Amino acid sequence: MARRADPIVVGIDEAGRGAWVGPLVIGAVSIEASRLEEIRETGAKDSKLLSPSARERIYERIGRITATRTVVLEPPEIDRHVARGRLNDLEASAFGRLVRESAAQLAYVDACDADARRFGRKVASVAGPGTRVISAHRADRDRPLVGAASIVAKVERDRAIAELSARLGGGLGSGYPSDATTVAFVRRRVSPRGPRPPWLRASWSTTERVIGAPPARALEEFAR
Repeated sequence: MARRADPIVVGIDEAGRGAWVGPLVIGAVSIEASRLEEIRETGAKDSKLLSPSARERIYERIGRITATRTVVLEPPEIDRHVARGRLNDLEASAFGRLVRESAAQLAYVDACDADARRFGRKVASVAGPGTRVISAHRADRDRPLVGAASIVAKVERDRAIAELSARLGGGLGSGYPSDATTVAFVRRRVSPRGPRPPWLRASWSTTERVIGAPPARALEEFAR
């Protein structure tokens, strides 16, 4: 099969891996190699270096010039993989799926594993033949395309958290365990003796520390 004269390049990153409440969102931005400078011109860079309003503005610019995609991983799925020590595998599979859906010949990914090359190999195995995967730590800071993906992931996660907060009556905060507003919210909403709600990552040590050990039935469900 003939290769594209102007190959597609995709950047992929995630937001919410360390969150306690809400989803982990993986974002992908793909574009023709000859148009990579257009990504730089949007102002795209590591989402952590931008204010929420700047992220929203750049997100809209990115969407006007090229395709974006996301995969949303909810707490129950995250918990099942954490129970088996396979959170990195879950993310690598989602990254690989986004590479495949982008029909990219080259993928830059921000590694979610201490061993960046190992993570890249896992992503490539899911992406399939014909795609070169370059996996590196801090790729969101070093490559504007991956920075753009980090913005997509962060904006979509922030929107998901805002929707979740509104659905639950407000006052959720950021969803991170370092956020006192989030901790207070969970304490109000989750009983130590009751089931863990699907918006909470029950596998996080924060859950047991703040709420207490889960009931026996919850432990059984968690291990499935």
